[in-house]
Amino acid sequence: MPAKERTLRRVVIRDQRELPPFNEPARDQRVLNKPLWLHQRDVLAAYTREEREIPTIEAMPGDHIESIVYRDNLFFDQAFIDYFLKRARALGKACRVAFSPNDPAIKTHALQLQTGIRLEKGFTEGDLLIADLWYFPHGKEPNPRPLVVDTLAKEVGYYNVPKYMAPNQGDLTYQLPLRAFLSIEHWVHLFIANVPFGVFAAGARAEKGLEGTRFKLKVLISSLLQRKLLMSSPALVKVGKDVRIDPTAVIHGPTTIGNNVFIGPGAVIDNCIIGNNVSVAQGCQLMLSVVGDGAFLPFRAALFMTTLGENSMVAQNTCLQMCVVGRDTFIGAGSTFTDFNMVSKPIRTIYRDQLVEVGLPVIGGCVGHHCRLGAGLTIFPARTIESDVMLVGSRAERVITHNVTYADSDHLKIPNGEVLFPPQYQKRAESW
Repeated sequence: MPAKERTLRRVVIRDQRELPPFNEPARDQRVLNKPLWLHQRDVLAAYTREEREIPTIEAMPGDHIESIVYRDNLFFDQAFIDYFLKRARALGKACRVAFSPNDPAIKTHALQLQTGIRLEKGFTEGDLLIADLWYFPHGKEPNPRPLVVDTLAKEVGYYNVPKYMAPNQGDLTYQLPLRAFLSIEHWVHLFIANVPFGVFAAGARAEKGLEGTRFKLKVLISSLLQRKLLMSSPALVKVGKDVRIDPTAVIHGPTTIGNNVFIGPGAVIDNCIIGNNVSVAQGCQLMLSVVGDGAFLPFRAALFMTTLGENSMVAQNTCLQMCVVGRDTFIGAGSTFTDFNMVSKPIRTIYRDQLVEVGLPVIGGCVGHHCRLGAGLTIFPARTIESDVMLVGSRAERVITHNVTYADSDHLKIPNGEVLFPPQYQKRAESW
């Protein structure tokens, strides 16, 4: 985009609420292998020339500068912002993002466990869902009009549950938006932002692009020149510098691989984002997942629709399905995070100190930052393990059926008065 269009002031409303089990605000959590605040900045970089931070919309500067204002826990992609700003600038009026209550992606995936996208009545267009993202062409104005954005949702299935296990489920599907928007107020939203609204939606865009003759020819020519299968074409698989990929590894796009990455023999990677300095050893299986910088996956580790934080390690023969794992975390060998409720009841999670339905038929678990989990654990769906927890697990405690808090951490169990926790946790441990 030409530099002359970078006229916007970016005004960020700080949301100080901490996101369990990470105990940090949403802006600091990683989405598509970037902190959310950096992802927002990069998406808006082509439009903005300066930034301000404010506590509330009422504290917005009173000068007459073209501005985009948003709460810093919002996830939006490039396609969404391009469409919103194009429509808003063409309108030339102060406006606020809005959605139809029947928008499939918003209705199905964005309304649970949050208050940032809410229904308001009394508009000339009828009842609308509104969120905290505004455009002001001449500075702050009262009563901005709603600007309805269609997410262009596409229904895509991801697997079928046998009828004897879930007679009322059948095909499990997501509503994938080609223009993604989400208010991140729960760890489940990190899963949605990274996978259904992130890498999975990117796959849907690539598939839609293949319907166009120009892009289809680009992919076909690229695959022929490189002597690769169509979905492994360099047009769909982006590889960084100093990357070592074993010839027996299988990589399908759209996939992005960072710098200084090792991918071992027999590894299978399908529609993923792999960060810098990552090691994926032999026999690993990665599908629709985001792997952070510096992560290490030993042999036969498996990630399915999972987000793995930077500098984390998932040991051999461990399977994570539909999970979110924080940074600097170790998960021991042979552990399994289940994603399907064997009891015929909706999966529920803790939200504002109450058990609330997740709104998804399957979902894995969430592990915070700086955790150490022992080998052979089985974690029930939608369970969380708080940051800084060490969980060894005795023979009677191999199956985790409850949320694990810092107070439950095994490193706080001090035999014979011996201190088992590192110095940086001393002060926090003493409070217990």
